[in-house]
Amino acid sequence: MVKRQKNTLTEKEDLHPRNRHRLRYDFKRLISSCPELSTIVFINQYNNETIDFSDPAAVKILNKALLKQFYGISNWDIPLGYLCPPIPGRTDYIHYIADLLSSSNNGVIPRGKSITCLDIGVGANCVYPIIGNYEYGWSFVGSDIDSVAINAATKTVELNDNLKEIELRRQTAPDKIFKGVIKSNELFDISICNPPFHTSPAEAQEGTRRKLKNLNSGKKTKPVLNFGGRHTELWCTGGELEFVSKMIKESILISNTCFWFSSLVSKSSNLLRIYYELGIAKAVEVKTIEMKQGNKISRIVAWTFLNTAQQKEWRISRWNNK
Repeated sequence: MVKRQKNTLTEKEDLHPRNRHRLRYDFKRLISSCPELSTIVFINQYNNETIDFSDPAAVKILNKALLKQFYGISNWDIPLGYLCPPIPGRTDYIHYIADLLSSSNNGVIPRGKSITCLDIGVGANCVYPIIGNYEYGWSFVGSDIDSVAINAATKTVELNDNLKEIELRRQTAPDKIFKGVIKSNELFDISICNPPFHTSPAEAQEGTRRKLKNLNSGKKTKPVLNFGGRHTELWCTGGELEFVSKMIKESILISNTCFWFSSLVSKSSNLLRIYYELGIAKAVEVKTIEMKQGNKISRIVAWTFLNTAQQKEWRISRWNNK
């Protein structure tokens, strides 16, 4: 007797409980939303439907389908070579910062367009604002130093009527993070960032080789970035450590402008230096939130300069909650 295969839509328990992507991809439903996906789906050796995750073009089509089915985005595209991130991981960041805000709001997640999030390095994909706006109704300001990325993200916003609470701004000073983006008297409830991870193009390429080796079980594969990515999206001098350190230093100058500052930190070895920088900055409160997707572990480091009285005043004035 042939043993019947279990339901392939098994749950990915590592993802946040509110993440819409905890189940394996239901390709039949996704294809009904995005027929283009049918051209790249195949049956693997385990008799499951899948795509070639080492192919950036395939990942892009999958993202189109996911954004349409789960977030109502009918028109989404990115220029060739720009970062096309995995949607489930990006979704986790949004849900965890919602939990972060709720921890400062008596366990209630602040919702609605009066809650404003600043996305540093929004990219051409505009994924964080799309998810945060859909899930919690938040308004977003997304910044980027790349004019092509800003133009692409702006086009996505303009072509989807449900994204009117998203504004894109070009950062014209490449050596700055907040200055030149935040307007006078503007307040943000949270800032988020997925900083350039690598320190050089060579390091980025080596990371790609390792990833492709895992995806292809050791097969020899040309080192193409499966999620794409431009220079400014993938690497910078000093990598994520220097980028986050600079962000911390700049956040001191706008300490009362944002309730929570946050950034992804991929390398645990960078945490000690980051905590040191936050101590020098005199952050009132620091939180580290661990996230896990499969074998990959990353974390969000968040900090605030608001003391207890200032946090209460913020809750009353902006979140209508004592």
